[in-house]
Amino acid sequence: MRIAILNLMPLKEVTERDFLRIFGRMPQPVEIHWMRLRSHVPKHTSAEHMDALYEYFDELSEVPDGLIVTGAPVEQLDFEQVTYWPELCAIFDWARRSVTSTIYVCWAAQAGLYHHFGVPKYPLPSKKFGIFRQKLLVESPLFDGFGQELMMPHSRHTEIRRDDILARPELTLAVDSDETGPSIVTARDDSEIFITGHWEYATDTLDTEYRRDMQKGRTDVGLPLNYYPNDNPQNPPVDTWHEATLQFYRNWMERL
Repeated sequence: MRIAILNLMPLKEVTERDFLRIFGRMPQPVEIHWMRLRSHVPKHTSAEHMDALYEYFDELSEVPDGLIVTGAPVEQLDFEQVTYWPELCAIFDWARRSVTSTIYVCWAAQAGLYHHFGVPKYPLPSKKFGIFRQKLLVESPLFDGFGQELMMPHSRHTEIRRDDILARPELTLAVDSDETGPSIVTARDDSEIFITGHWEYATDTLDTEYRRDMQKGRTDVGLPLNYYPNDNPQNPPVDTWHEATLQFYRNWMERL
């Protein structure tokens, strides 16, 4: 099974570990191909690492069975202001034509919904930050083995809105929350999956983000909600989402 991951996150190696942790626990062997953009040079990852591990879109020797596009720290820009937006749109269009199924994560979910369906994003008054309970709204093979509720990490400054999703009959609101708004939207018979949270996050990722923001003196970001026992950051956070993450990716791979 060949999975391509277009890694737009600033800390490439952290995101690599997140997804390798997931796909290392799949029942079948998975061959990961890391993708990069020609129109963007990462600032936080060495050129040696990128050259050794990453391929440009036009260097892929075969079309992957599935594609994942990660989030990116550009959500407070208009989409057209993102320097690599034209190249990214070309990859989105190629994926729709050629790849069996694509998962868009966090900002990429907003970008994909905007590019393909014209769904806008909106600024939040404060960062949506923590682990939030979600409600499953649909029956789908993607969610075999799930109950009606699940947990998902979120870490973002912008949102998409339920009414915009429901106004487009080609979109399905699959997972929703009063706290976060839409968390999973699907299209084209589940071949396009837009996840506004970060199911791939390791247990300590939000802790790392919180302590980094506190060191920077950020006043617009508070304690991650529903994360530390008793809301005490001295307590180690508890993983409440990875079993659902693994089940989802198992289900996704069975469809490829």
